[in-house]
Amino acid sequence: MFTDLLAQHFVHTALLAGAVVAVVSGAIGVFVVARGASFAVHAISELGFTGAAGALVLGIDPVLGMISGSLVVGLVLGLLSLRGRERDSAIGAVLAFGLGVGVLFLSLYQGYATEATNLLFGSIVGVGDGQLRDLAIVAAIVVAGIAVLYRPLLFSSVDPEIAAARGVPLRLLSVAIFLLLALTTAEAIQVVGVLLVLTLVITPAAAAQRLTGRPGVALVLSVAIALTATEGGILLSLAQPWPTSFFISAISFAVYLAARIASRSA
Repeated sequence: MFTDLLAQHFVHTALLAGAVVAVVSGAIGVFVVARGASFAVHAISELGFTGAAGALVLGIDPVLGMISGSLVVGLVLGLLSLRGRERDSAIGAVLAFGLGVGVLFLSLYQGYATEATNLLFGSIVGVGDGQLRDLAIVAAIVVAGIAVLYRPLLFSSVDPEIAAARGVPLRLLSVAIFLLLALTTAEAIQVVGVLLVLTLVITPAAAAQRLTGRPGVALVLSVAIALTATEGGILLSLAQPWPTSFFISAISFAVYLAARIASRSA
């Protein structure tokens, strides 16, 4: 049965989609963790769902609504350009309001909200060729953005005070990183769902930064961990009929625990 499934086109599409999302999530996650902005990932993913619910009310594709909602929230968080407790409280306020709006949208929708609710848990094996193409386009935009802004992003993430003193445009970079994060989160939602998006964006990066203090190496390790978790999770779900997102999160978390143990014993 496992061999037969591996020969199926939908499995090939799922593996390719998973690889695309894993590379982007692992790369952007390094900057998010360095900035201490993990809570922002949760907010963007939850409010992306609100965007999907709003799209249903308007009669348009919920994926388009999810991407739009994520970008709006990312732009707002980037413009706030806050740090520490002030940022967390602002994100919490925006998140609470956005979830309330999402509940309102679902109550206004008269049809079946299956497409939107599926985004809560992800459906990597349901990704079609057209969706894979769209994921690849978004991934190319994010990777290009990271490549162009790599040095100033890294500088402003690691030491924002010195970066500001040297004239680095912190607010502009804040907007850029949150918009790139919004696109990445909208991608990851389609693989692991809203509820587990931290699995791909945060956990691999957190594990990588436990293993090395060199940013470039951490980025490569983060991508490798995200790829291992995603591709391994998809393959395991073919052998055992459990949710793919469970296997992805389990592998990612296991690597994170191993990294913590390794860093303590080093």
